[in-house]
Amino acid sequence: MLEEVGLTAVEEADRLLVTTSTASANGVVSQTAGLALGQAEGVLETLGAKGLVRVTVREPNHFAVLPPMAWLRKSGRRPGRLVVAAASVALALTACSGSDGGRPGSREAEYKRVIEDPRPVPADVIRAAGAPSGVTRADDGSLLLTYYISNVEDDEGPAASAWRIVDPDGRTVTEHAEHADAEEGQAAFKAIHGGFIRVPSGGAEETYALDVHGKRRKIVVTEAALRTRPGDILLDAPEPILIYRPASRTVAPPAGVWENAIRIAVDERGTVWRLEQPVAEEPFSVVWQRGGRTLGRTIVPKPYRGGALAAQGGTAVLSLTKGHSTRGLLVTTDGGAHWRTILGGGIPFSALQRGPEWLVMQLFADGRLLVGEEGGRYWLADDHTNSHFHEVKTPAKLTSLTVNGTTLYGIADATTATYGLVKGEGLWISRDGGSEWRRYQQRR
Repeated sequence: MLEEVGLTAVEEADRLLVTTSTASANGVVSQTAGLALGQAEGVLETLGAKGLVRVTVREPNHFAVLPPMAWLRKSGRRPGRLVVAAASVALALTACSGSDGGRPGSREAEYKRVIEDPRPVPADVIRAAGAPSGVTRADDGSLLLTYYISNVEDDEGPAASAWRIVDPDGRTVTEHAEHADAEEGQAAFKAIHGGFIRVPSGGAEETYALDVHGKRRKIVVTEAALRTRPGDILLDAPEPILIYRPASRTVAPPAGVWENAIRIAVDERGTVWRLEQPVAEEPFSVVWQRGGRTLGRTIVPKPYRGGALAAQGGTAVLSLTKGHSTRGLLVTTDGGAHWRTILGGGIPFSALQRGPEWLVMQLFADGRLLVGEEGGRYWLADDHTNSHFHEVKTPAKLTSLTVNGTTLYGIADATTATYGLVKGEGLWISRDGGSEWRRYQQRR
C-alpha cells in the first residue's frame, strides 16, 4: 500500500535538482532529475495551477513542492489522487529534462543545431538563449522580448535571433525567429504608440514597426530632415541619427543637428539635447533646441569631458569623464535654466570598474535618475532633484537594467556567448525602484 509521496527541489547553480520519493511497506524509491531553472519553474507553475502540487519554502533555495498523504486527507482529497499527482510530476519531469538528464553536452549540441538552422523555430532560439537580450514595453503593457544566440567559439559565424510579444497578462501573442550572421549584431526595438519599432543598426531601410499583435505596420522613410516635435522618438543609431514621428509614421533625420554633435537625446517635448565636441582647446558644451531653434547652451566644466547623455521631462543629465573613468554628472531639472555638478551624492564613482562606454543612465517618468554600469552596480536618485542616490539591490548579477515609466527590467545572463546558464538567469521586474523583485514567468 502506498503511504506517502514527496517531491523536493534544491536550486544548485543554473539547475533545479528535483527528487521524487515514494514510500510504501516495501521501502522508499527515489528518483532525481536535473532541470534548467526556467523549465522547472514552468512545470511547477503548471502543476500548481492544476492543484497537483503546493510549494512551501523550507529554507533558502530548498522547496517542498508535493504534500504528503496527510495533507490530502485533511483537504478531503482521496489518497488515490496522490498516485495520479506523483505520476503527473514524473511525466512532467521526464518531458522537461529529457533522457540526457540535462547534461551540458546535450545543451551544446542543441545550441549549435539552432544557430546553424537556416529557418530556426522561435521556441528553439528562446530555449537556447535562456534569457532575453532585451525587453520593451508598449503603452498597453504588452512586452516585446528579444533573444539572441551566436557562435561561442568565434565572434564570426552563424547566429539566430527571435522576438516574442506577450500580452499584459504574460501570455504569448506571437513570435518570430530568423537565421543571422554574428557580424550583423542583435536587433533592438523601442516602444511606440500601439506597438514597437525596430531600431536600425545600419540604414533606415532596416526599420519596421509592429503592433502589439505582431502585425507589421507600414512606415515612411525619408532623407528630408524634420524639425522635432513633441512625441518624436530618437532611434539609437549613431550613424545615421534618426527620429520616428508617430503622427505620420515617418523615419527621418532631425533638422539642425550639427556634424560635431557626438551625443544626442530627444525628450518627449521634442527638445533635442546634444553634446558638441570642441574644436582645438575649446571646452565641450551641451546645446538644446526645439523645432530647429536653439534654446540654450552650457559649458561642460573643466577638466571634464562629456560622456553619456539622457533627457526626459525637463531633466537632462550628462556624465562627466576624465581619462578613462566617469567622475560625476552634470544635471538640470528645469529644462536647462540651471545646472549642477554632482561628484558624489552617494555614488562612489571611483568604484566603477568599467570604462565610460559601459555607463548606464536612464530616467524614470517621475524624473529620478538611474546610474550604473552594465554587469555592475546601480544607484537610483531619492527624488526628482537627483541630488542624493542610494544603491539598488538586485536579485542577481544583471547584465542590463532598463527603465520604462517607473518599472525596472533587469536581465541576468552571461556576458559572452556560452552554452551554459548563469545563476538567476532570466528577466527580473521591480515596480518599486528595486526594493522588491519578481522573476518574470511566461504563461502559455
